[in-house]
Amino acid sequence: MSGEFRVLVVDDDFRVAGLHRDIVDARTGFVALEPVMTARAARAAVRDLAPDLVLLDVFLPDGDGLELLAELDSDAFVISAALEGATIRRALRAGALAYIIKPFDARVLSERLGAYQRYRHVLRDDRSADQEAVERALRILHSGDVASSAPRSTTEQLVLEQLQGGELTTAEVSAAIGVSRATAQRYLAALAARGLAEVALRYGATGRPEHRYRITPTP
Repeated sequence: MSGEFRVLVVDDDFRVAGLHRDIVDARTGFVALEPVMTARAARAAVRDLAPDLVLLDVFLPDGDGLELLAELDSDAFVISAALEGATIRRALRAGALAYIIKPFDARVLSERLGAYQRYRHVLRDDRSADQEAVERALRILHSGDVASSAPRSTTEQLVLEQLQGGELTTAEVSAAIGVSRATAQRYLAALAARGLAEVALRYGATGRPEHRYRITPTP
């Protein structure tokens, strides 16, 4: 998959909308569309511009943001000052992929965007997914952008460096960095779970499949 994810900010406060737009534009792989401030304008923008992701406030001057959410044919994060559990559950029932409570540090939204980016790479439009991929995508989405916030161990960094050269098996990684196959497998599985590495089955001459890992390509 190539290109950037297009993001529409929907917020009735133009200053807040501008801040959220700037956070989106600062994140590699994303581009912010011109923010809109009403439900009516949001409907038109989604219809005409087909954003990949909508950042949607609950309180809009001409309607309920969560009613709008249920109508949208787009992924969405709800960004709101509403704290009630009933409102949050309603947002999730309506299809929100994330609920971010105002006010928040810019890093919170940036990390959620990073998680969304890797979630979309696992569940790509141009290929099918198995149950493992579904579970991995959901873990990525709900854990936030762990890849950018968690420090890497020396061993993990060595594994990633090996994968930069192309697809490798567990045995090949193990031999290259001098750790046991069990240790190599543990790190490779963790990288795949976090969306930093991809795993594919390859069938050899014996007919037995082997797992091969590679770095997840940058969108």
